[in-house]
Amino acid sequence: METQRDIRLLNFPELEQQLLEAGEQKFRAKQIWQWIWQKGARSFEEMTNLSVELRQFLSLHFEIKPIKSEKIQLSTDGTIKTRFQLHDGHFIESVLIPVPNDERFTVCVSCQVGCSLTCKFCATGKMKRIRNLDPGEIVDQVVEVNKQCLEHFNHPLTNIVYMGMGEPLLTYQNVMKSIERITSPDGLGMSPKRITVSTAGIAKMIHKLAEDQVKFNLALSLHAANDVKRNEIMPINEQNSLQVLMDSLDAFYQQTGNRITFEYIALNGFNDTMEDAAQLLKLCRRFPVKLNIIEYNPIEGEVFSKSDDPVINRFAAFLAEKGVAVTLRRSRGKDIDAACGQLANKA
Repeated sequence: METQRDIRLLNFPELEQQLLEAGEQKFRAKQIWQWIWQKGARSFEEMTNLSVELRQFLSLHFEIKPIKSEKIQLSTDGTIKTRFQLHDGHFIESVLIPVPNDERFTVCVSCQVGCSLTCKFCATGKMKRIRNLDPGEIVDQVVEVNKQCLEHFNHPLTNIVYMGMGEPLLTYQNVMKSIERITSPDGLGMSPKRITVSTAGIAKMIHKLAEDQVKFNLALSLHAANDVKRNEIMPINEQNSLQVLMDSLDAFYQQTGNRITFEYIALNGFNDTMEDAAQLLKLCRRFPVKLNIIEYNPIEGEVFSKSDDPVINRFAAFLAEKGVAVTLRRSRGKDIDAACGQLANKA
């Protein structure tokens, strides 16, 4: 029997070609494409404007491999964390972070099963990288969490952040294709300005983003303002020093003009001193930057704990007084498995 192909791995010209070879008219490809990427169809039976014969042909030769919601955790602060099961049995997670006062509803999506970077403060870093997600599996997270958002808050998603499990720049093509599907008028039609891709810092790939003239925003998971400390918690820094990273981000900003955000988890007694703040200030002056100082979600088996509130407040106030655009991000979902990768790890 012929092996069924995953239809979501075809690009549009390939889909057109398959249909022409089957004796179908060309315009059918656009209808199927929209069912898959705009309407989030999970089966060919849903594609009701196609003939029964065409749907049978598609079911015979192709398959759709959607992700399935396997466990949902609701926090008292409105945060919703979902563990999804993939077609091959692996688990990933996505988080809906609502800020109803600002009408901001953000989904944090995963791009890999596990991660290869072993950052010391991260629950996902304790899992081996098993595989990359394909573009459809990334888009599915947005579609499914958007349904949750409409159900719980009567509001669609407003923002997407690639800050879940995995390193987006180590699965570059899949991430770029997923963003193409999310932003395309034939897809979900979201603005790229509402998408942020977060990286632990791979300079070569940041240069590629600049060359590709991407339209979305970029965030660097910084978490330390000197190489000694950053090497200690993020082994990727040994091949991508802060100087090399800042040069790549400078190139990104010059080429695209897109916003750059520094993510900085405050770790008690490790990176929250006023000396750290002064070093961070120098990095923030290279190009326009937005700084998110993040309250740490402790994970099992790690020595780190979150910085005390007065320490974080003083740290942030120093940078704000020097003109840095600082946001203090308090931990969300404290009463559920809040840390990235924590829920998927339990599976």
